[in-house]
Order: sequence, then structure tokens, then C-alpha cells
Amino acid sequence: MTQFLPPHLLGLFFPRPPIPYLRPINSLIVDREPIKYTGVAQYLSLFEDPKDTPAKVIVKTKAEKKAEKLKQKEELLAFKLEQEIANYQQRSTANFTKDPYRTLFVCRLSYETTENKLRRVFSKWGHIVDVKLILTTDEKPRGYAFIEYSRKSEMSCAYKEADGIKIDGRRVLVDYERGRTRKDWLPRRLGGGKGRTRALEKSRRYN
Repeated sequence: MTQFLPPHLLGLFFPRPPIPYLRPINSLIVDREPIKYTGVAQYLSLFEDPKDTPAKVIVKTKAEKKAEKLKQKEELLAFKLEQEIANYQQRSTANFTKDPYRTLFVCRLSYETTENKLRRVFSKWGHIVDVKLILTTDEKPRGYAFIEYSRKSEMSCAYKEADGIKIDGRRVLVDYERGRTRKDWLPRRLGGGKGRTRALEKSRRYN
């Protein structure tokens, strides 16, 4: 079919000329003399003495530095927590109620609630010996209190019936005193406690 093509297209089908032969620059591998290898024993004296070698400098990565810093922070917090737990276990009981087994714990109180108001509300379940409304160092209420009854049965009755009642517009929670009745008990600030915090309740409300 190419014989019918015009000359300017027929030239595209002509084969290229053969590649010219060139003599190799080096001799073939089979014709070369093998390289003779010698030992390095004569140069060992020139090597550096391992005793004089400086210590290897280890450069830590950013992730390793971050992990080490976090570990140091955790160890410091654990040490502080251990000290605070020891101080908590050796705390003074001068301002506590007399009998922990007759003491009721009340939390989630309004900051406006007073000891007299608690005495009036909880006297419904029995004779109250003492009311301890816990305050901060600035004499501001923390939102919880301890109520001591004259009998353990009265405290048990209040424990069963007073949970969830409203005082000054807030529903309170009650529990028996655990700080002196259970050896393994710790407050929330030391990793113990029960239930939710007031701050968590606010965050759930606005989410």
C-alpha cells in the first residue's frame, strides 16, 4: 500500500541507518584481572580510641519532649495529691459533728440558704442536735451542710425521705456522712465523691 503514497509521505516509512560499531573503552569483565583485596590491620592504629570518643548527643523529638513534660506534670500532680490525701486523713475534727452515724449530709444547697432554714426544714424528721453549714475562707457558703440528729433512726428517716426536696428554689441531695464512716472515702477535690458537680449541671443546661 505504501507504493501508492506520495514521495513526501513515503519518506516516513524508510528504515533508519544501522547504529555504527564503536570499540569498548574498557576491556570486558571476563578479560580483566581480578582486584586483589588486602586487610586493614595495618590501619587499625590510626583509628580513634573508643575511650576518647565523645558521648553520643541524643536529640529528642518534639513528641518525646511533650510526652516527657506531660509525665513530669502527672508525677507532680500525683505527689501533691498524695500529700493532700495525707493531710485530709490527719485533719482536725474540732468543728465536726459529734456522731458521724447520726449525721446527714445535704448538698446542692442554694447559696442563700441559712442554718436556721435547714434546721426548720429538717426538724420534720426528728430532733436536730447541730447544723454545720460549710463556708469558704471568705465566709461564703459552699453549697452543702451537715445535720446531726439526736438518734440514728431519725437520720435514716431523713435520708430516705428528704432526698430531692426543694429548699430556696433548689432541689437538694442528701446522703449519710461518708467522711468518717468509711475509711476509703475521699472528697471530690481529692479524686473521690459521688454524683455530678454544680458546674457540670450548668454546662449541661446551656448545651
